[in-house]
Amino acid sequence: MTLRSILLAVLLSASLLAQMPKSLYPWWGNKIVVKQLDLTQAQVRQIRAAVSDAQPHLLEVRAKVLRAEQSLEDQFNSDPVDQAKTNQAIEQLIAARTDLTRSLTELSLKLRVLLTAQQWQQLQRLRPNRDSNDLQAR
Repeated sequence: MTLRSILLAVLLSASLLAQMPKSLYPWWGNKIVVKQLDLTQAQVRQIRAAVSDAQPHLLEVRAKVLRAEQSLEDQFNSDPVDQAKTNQAIEQLIAARTDLTRSLTELSLKLRVLLTAQQWQQLQRLRPNRDSNDLQAR
């Protein structure tokens, strides 16, 4: 296995850890789920507003993650490898992924607050592939 293949495997494995929180998936765009939750019009408006407000920041932090991943890959591909620069690239990637996870979790909290306890429980039951996603992340 080449160094590039190993690096790619590490990056893909790490990206699994940076996935969205278990409670957050794009359910708000699924008309069937929205109907089954029996959301009020006010809830629908608030959810759309929360997602819309968060979207620019989420795109920005996701772009930072992608840039940090590229920077790390570039460091691994350099010859000779500069350990100081590589460690710095690792720290930047960790910070970017932390920011992305924080932002996604904050959005999840905003959406959770807009739902009743019953709607939240129903949403968890409707979550697609819950068991298979949990197994993949292990």
